[in-house]
Amino acid sequence: MSSVNVETLIESMAARLEAAGLTALDGFGHGTQSAFDEAAWLVLWRLGLPLDDLDNVAERLVTDDETTQVEALIEQRISTRQPAAYLTKEAWLQGVPFYVDERVIIPRSFIAELLADGSIDPWLSEDTARVLDLCTGNGSLAVLAAMTYPDVAVDAADISPDALAVARINVERHALTDRITLIESDGLAACQGKYDLILCNPPYVNAGSMAALPAEFRAEPSLALAGGEDGMDFIRAFFNDAVQHLSENAVLVLEIGNERENFERAFPQLQPLWFETSAGSDQVMLITRQQLA
Repeated sequence: MSSVNVETLIESMAARLEAAGLTALDGFGHGTQSAFDEAAWLVLWRLGLPLDDLDNVAERLVTDDETTQVEALIEQRISTRQPAAYLTKEAWLQGVPFYVDERVIIPRSFIAELLADGSIDPWLSEDTARVLDLCTGNGSLAVLAAMTYPDVAVDAADISPDALAVARINVERHALTDRITLIESDGLAACQGKYDLILCNPPYVNAGSMAALPAEFRAEPSLALAGGEDGMDFIRAFFNDAVQHLSENAVLVLEIGNERENFERAFPQLQPLWFETSAGSDQVMLITRQQLA
């Protein structure tokens, strides 16, 4: 038995990540914000230990064989620059685990925070019955919406059949097949009827930012990231079609990341409500049907 414990091993692996040039500015951003957090995720996962309970396993001794397995995983992370979630096939959002692989971007939407803290609730009512998660990716926002609003029906739409295959895994994993309908759709084209709430985390990264993305983000499907020259291509088409898919008092919750300046330049007539999130007050907005009309 090795004399190395879990915490010491994590610290050692964090040092390897840092020495390889992985930093919070480029190598992370898919659920962790530091080399220690990234190393902790990978070490605990490789050892089959709870990812959220480091304190209780920190002193556990690690065998030489386990250390070898951990070192191989960290080396894979460094050499391939694959996001950790692709190596573990799992990502967490608001404490809920989701299956992920290279067919989808890794879930990190700030809309999840708004579902959890009730920020959207004042714009809903007892008549809220249909919710759409547009650009659903791995289905995480659709699953969280169904969990948050147990009386609504949720549609989850995406242009990518591959993404929808992953979303189906997560819908089944969380036993929500009777509540969530998966739809292959280019924007709203195949979505039927009107919705009381539309959630959308679309491709919005502008061309300049796409060209400068770190390797970890380039490993994700560009279809789910790239938004054209100013990042607004998808959103322009979406806004053109949205009114006919929104009920009278419906609202749209839209995430645009760091593209607020480009959004306001493209849609100067709109005055959305900006939500406060852990990333600030310029990432996610709410727009009413009346504003779009």
